This record gives sequence, C-alpha cells and structure tokens, in this order.
Amino acid sequence: MISLQVENLSKRYVKRTILDQLSFTHNEGVLGISGANGSGKSTLLKCICYLAKPTKGSFNWIESNRHLERAEVKPRIGLAAPYINVYAELTAEENIRFIANISKLTEYDQRLDQLIDTMDIRPFAGQEFGSLSTGQKQRVKLAVSLIREPDILVLDEPGSNLDAKGHSLVEHIVEEAKNSNKCVIIASNDPKEMDLCDQIISL
Repeated sequence: MISLQVENLSKRYVKRTILDQLSFTHNEGVLGISGANGSGKSTLLKCICYLAKPTKGSFNWIESNRHLERAEVKPRIGLAAPYINVYAELTAEENIRFIANISKLTEYDQRLDQLIDTMDIRPFAGQEFGSLSTGQKQRVKLAVSLIREPDILVLDEPGSNLDAKGHSLVEHIVEEAKNSNKCVIIASNDPKEMDLCDQIISL
C-alpha cells in the first residue's frame, strides 16, 4: 500500500495562512481530514494531489520504502471534489469515457458499464452534464475518480448533495477501496463520513 508522509506543511494565500506546519503520517486504512468549512481541508488535498504548491514544508508518497516521484503518483490518484469539473457539454457517459481515453486505458468498456450501473448513472447517462442535478453531477464525479481504478482515492466532501442511497454508495466505495488495500483519504465535516475512517486529522 502507498503511504503518505507530511512534514511541516504550510500554505499561505496573500495575507491568510490556511495550513500552518502540519505534520502527520498515514500508513494504512482510511485517513479522514476533518474540520469546519474554511479550515483548510480542500487546500491540504490540493497540495497532496499536486494541484497547489505548499508555501513551506513537504509531503511524500511512499511505496515499498521508496519515495515516489510526482510523475509516478499523479496517474495513480483518483480525485472527486467540488472544484474538479468535467465538461458541461458532454453527456455523463461521455465525460467518464473521455477520462478513460486521455488516461490511455484499454478495454475499459466493461469497467465503464459497471461504474454506470453501480453509481446509478444509467437513467441519465445520455444527458449533458451541465443539465444534471447537483446529486447526479456528484455521482458522475465519483465515477470519473474511479474509472482508472486508482491506488490513491481522494474524496473531498464525497456525500455532498447525495441522497441516502448516495451516501450508502460512498460507504461502499470506501469499503471496497480499503479492502483492496488502496490508500483512501476523505475530507469532510460529516460525522458519518468520518466514521468510515481509521485515522483522523483535525484541522
């Protein structure tokens, strides 16, 4: 399993410090990042997913006692977050297929069909993403994060805008990834989502 080591990580925007010398190590199970809105949960995820550069400090992804390079890690990350957008003019299915294509996945049709059914996307698979409800969009974003079968699954507020069935689906996704010995990180202020975690970092 890939582990994560964060050392004295800080992130500052203009005059506001979002993260201040944060350090922790995550070796196994599901890592939860908790905190109120604005506490820095999303900022931390952006940093460790290479979407934002820390102001100070460092982080390392480690596998078999070897620090992985950025180019090795990025293709192995599946990220679902409010700030990750897909194409409004493409249908739900086309968006998932597009990610599979640019990721150079082969023979993914069975995987795509399975995801569409598991995520209950089939009823609106042919509709443009921009026309979907917020809950339907969240299901598509979750499917997009899973199409590459990532070794590192990062979920930022995964249950956002989902109904009870959708929340159960998130639980299933997390449990399945954990049982497959993948690294799973959840950022949320939902106590039920934090209950899925083995280790929790409070911001």
